[in-house]
Parts: sequence; structure tokens; C-alpha cells
Amino acid sequence: MRSANLLNDFAFKYVFGEDCKEANDALKSLLTVFLERKVNKVVVKNSEMVKDYSKMKSPRLDLLVEFDDQTMVDLEMQLRQTKDNLMNRFPYYSARLHGSQDMEGKSYSQLKETIVMIFFNVNIFENDNICNTFRYKCDGDLPFVKEEKEDRMKLRTIEMPKVDLNKPLEDMNEQEKMIYYFLNCHKGMEDSKIKMMIESDEVIQMLEKRVETISDDRWKKIIEDFQKLHENEERIELQLELEELQKAKEKVRKAEEDVRKAQEDVRKAQEDVRKQVEEADKKVEDANRQIEQMNQVMKQGIKAMLANGMSLEFVSKSLSKSEDEIMELLK
Repeated sequence: MRSANLLNDFAFKYVFGEDCKEANDALKSLLTVFLERKVNKVVVKNSEMVKDYSKMKSPRLDLLVEFDDQTMVDLEMQLRQTKDNLMNRFPYYSARLHGSQDMEGKSYSQLKETIVMIFFNVNIFENDNICNTFRYKCDGDLPFVKEEKEDRMKLRTIEMPKVDLNKPLEDMNEQEKMIYYFLNCHKGMEDSKIKMMIESDEVIQMLEKRVETISDDRWKKIIEDFQKLHENEERIELQLELEELQKAKEKVRKAEEDVRKAQEDVRKAQEDVRKQVEEADKKVEDANRQIEQMNQVMKQGIKAMLANGMSLEFVSKSLSKSEDEIMELLK
């Protein structure tokens, strides 16, 4: 066994992204196999390694590649499902890459094709396709453009766990062979399929030569940096998770505060209604008292009028009340 591991971000970028003919040839082979198109010339635009990734939002060691026709491809090796949503992350990378083209003074017909290509070591989509290409489409798979060549923005995914590693080598296609090599290159000649591919497959021979250029000390350093990178990625993810949790707690606290204020408003409204009812009751009571007092005065007046010999009919006409009302008042 050897330390070689092309799933390692640093190793992947070193093998395919270094500024040398061997790495460039390996990269062209990789792109030819997984983009399923002939690649004659490519230039790596960011061959340098990341120096400081401690503060990066999402630590990445991608390869930004430009073809001779100025097509741009962003390559990334994604080992695991992360808490920082992958399905949001990669369309963002695609939009950012496509929007990075300088269009000042140019027609949009001059926009070049951009492709974000991600190697996943986890299953993402519920189909059997190792490779999936995503484009702009309407519901019902209606394409956004009339011809595929006009579709300038693509997202290409390669799901390595979907390869049947037990399949006989002669039944594997070029994509499956290369993925098998990625997953098992650390075994070297100890793996019979790797051994056969190294002896007979020119593309794998080319990759093996690149892997063999990395010394044991270099592999040790790559592994250490790789561990630091992903420890930092996990730390950032945990920090983001804690921040989201804090935001959620703040939303709950605010909701509880809003409920408390609403309850206080209801209590105040109920208190205002109670006071208004009490005031209304008091006014009714005062009015009833005044009516009672007026009735008593009227009652005494009627009695006096009747005592002075006035008839009930005369009293009724004088007070504009019926005789029955007067009799009721005197009870």
C-alpha cells in the first residue's frame, strides 16, 4: 500500500493542476473522458495552491480550466455531504463562473460556455447515472434554448459511488476505469485491476506517472494539509450551524416577546373595556337615581294637587301624562 489518494483535494489539484506538461496531459485526458468531447488544449488559471484557508466561507481546492475556445470549466472533488447545502452551493459557483466573463462593450452572443464539474464521493441523485448534466429547462423538460450549442451554462456531476467496483475490467467504460483508479490508486500494483490498467491503458498510465512523482514526504504533507483543510471546513460548518441556531433562538425569543406584548395589549384592552363598562354602569345608576328623585318630586306634587281638590283628569292634562301613568306613579 502507498499513501496516494486522488480523493484528497490537494493531491487532485497537484496531479491535474500543476504547471507542467505531464499534469496538463492528465488534465486533458480527464476532461475528454468526463465531458465526452475532444480536448486539445487547456490552461489552468489557478494552478497555485491555497495558502490561507482558515477564514474561507467554504474551503475549496478547485481547478479553474480554460480551453482553447475560451470555454471555462471549474473542477472540484467533493468527498462528503456537508451541512453547508450542496444543492445551493454549486449553482452559486456556476452563476459566479458564468458571470465572471468580461462583457463590457460586447454582445451577449459572445458569451463563452462555462461548466462546473464536481466529482462526488457520495450519492446525490436518485438515478443510476454516474454522470448528470444540468441545464436551464422549463417544466416538462422544455429547453431554454433551441439548440444545445446555445446552452452556455452547465453543471456536470460525477457520482463515483455509483460505479460497480466488482465489474470486470473489460466491461468498464473509460469513465468507470478512471473513477476506479481514483478510488483505488492508493493500492497501486497490489490491486489486480489497477495493475492491468497501468500495463494496458494509456490514460491510466499517464495518471500513474503523475501520482508517482509525489514523494512519500510530499504525500505526508498533502495529507496533513488535507486534514487541516477539512478540520477547518467542519469548524466553519459548526460555526454556521451555531449561528443558525442562535438566529432560530432569537426568532423564538422575538416571537415570544411579540406574544407577550399581544397578551399585554389584550389585557390593557380588557381593562379599558372593564373601566368603560363601570363608567357606563355608574352613569346608568346616576340617571336612574335622578329619575327616581324626579319621580318622587312629581309624586309629592300629584298628591298635593289631589289633596287640594284637583281632579285626576285635571292633573293628567297638567302633567301631560295618562291617568294610568299617574296611578302607577302613586303606588
